[in-house]
Parts: sequence; C-alpha cells; structure tokens
Amino acid sequence: MTRLLALLVAMAGLIGAAEARSLDAIRSLGQIGLCAHPNSLPFASKAGDPPGFQVEMGQALARELGVSLRLDWIITMYQLRAAGCDIVMDVIADPEAVGETRLKTTRPYYHTGVALAVPAASPLTSFAGLDRTTKVGVQVGSVAAMLISQRRVPTSTFGFEIDSLDALANHEIDAAAVTPANAAYYNQTHPDKAVRLIAASDAEPNLNWNVAIGMVRPDDALREAMEAALARLRADGTVARIYGRYGVVLQAPK
Repeated sequence: MTRLLALLVAMAGLIGAAEARSLDAIRSLGQIGLCAHPNSLPFASKAGDPPGFQVEMGQALARELGVSLRLDWIITMYQLRAAGCDIVMDVIADPEAVGETRLKTTRPYYHTGVALAVPAASPLTSFAGLDRTTKVGVQVGSVAAMLISQRRVPTSTFGFEIDSLDALANHEIDAAAVTPANAAYYNQTHPDKAVRLIAASDAEPNLNWNVAIGMVRPDDALREAMEAALARLRADGTVARIYGRYGVVLQAPK
C-alpha cells in the first residue's frame, strides 16, 4: 500500500462525524472537494507540475458534474475533519476496508497491489524466488513488510517507496516491494535506472486489490452521478490517458 492509500485508509476512520454535501449542494456551491496529499507524485502534488493523476482525475470528474474542483491538502489524519472534502481517489475497494473507513465507493475501475521491482538483469521472476539471500526494500508498517518477513526473507525498511527504489538503483537491495504506479512513474522519471516489475500472484490476496473512488457520505444522487461520470471517462479513454501521462498502464478490475 502506498503512503497515500495508507493515509487515506487511516484518515477515513475519522469521517463518521463529517457531514457530506449532497449533489444538489455541490452544484449549488459550484465545486467539489478532493482530499489529497500535497507531496506524493505520481498521485498528487501541490506544486502542480505535474499535478498528479488524482488531481487530474478530480478535475475531469468535476467537469462531468459541471462544477470546479477544490483541493483540500492533507498531511495528517487529524486534518480530515476540518478539510470537509467530498471525494478521495484510489481507495481500496474491499468490503472490510470500506467498512472501516465508512466511505462509499464507486465500482472498481482498475486493479493493482504490490509488485516486486527488480533490476532488469535480476534472476528473480516471482515472489516465490525470494529467499534468505535476497534483501527486499519494504515500506515501514506495510502488509508487504509483514508477509515478506514471515518468509524469513531479509528486509530493509523505508519510509516511502521512492526511497526503496533509489536504494534498488544504488544496489543496496535486491528488490523493492512497491505499487506498480510508483514503479511506473519512477521508470518514466529515471529512464537510466528503469526497473522490471514482478506482479504478485493472485494467490496472494493481501498483495492484490481493486481500486475505486471514495465518497464521503454521498446521497444517492451524488453516488449515481459519480458512477455515470466515471463510466463516461473510462469509455472515452480519459482515465487511461490521465494515468498514462505518469507511465501507468491500468489493469482491469478482478
């Protein structure tokens, strides 16, 4: 799980007391609020160059609803209550996770998870190939860190996935457990250090998930409008183009 996904899952536990706006209220105000991390490319960036695919998706959805996008920048979980946003992007579309976050979600629109990033010449071809001779970079507190350690594979812990990818490029580790989006953007921005991705097997459900748009207590009209807007953006290729600008090729939900 990326730092942004982990942040949103944690933050959303505080959503219960928040009052979300209805579709009519959003249209009356002329804006919809998106919560995003200000420094988490390729997901989002307050600097705005590039803005991140979450911001671009928010802008596209806002246009479909006939309103503007308001960005609510959040760094810590305690800021969510004051932010009052309406949507969050790239939410794990899992019944248990949704139950904990109290978010309502659209239908999933892509599939992702945790993959192993390895140098192009690495002999590794699967997670099963990890052993006591392979050191893997993992994000602190992540599910991947726990699962890989349980296999008695040596790990090196990092605060952010980009740090583990840099360590991989510097030959400090043999592989890095990261999300495909972070690896794809790393390859786009570091073509001389491009990594090869090894997807987790479907037999590893904790390392695979579908992704949807999260809505903070939407009314039925907002939920239906978001579903319809997302369907149109997928059908005309907008979603694929937005993610593609960051090197990300979306996989169909499973």
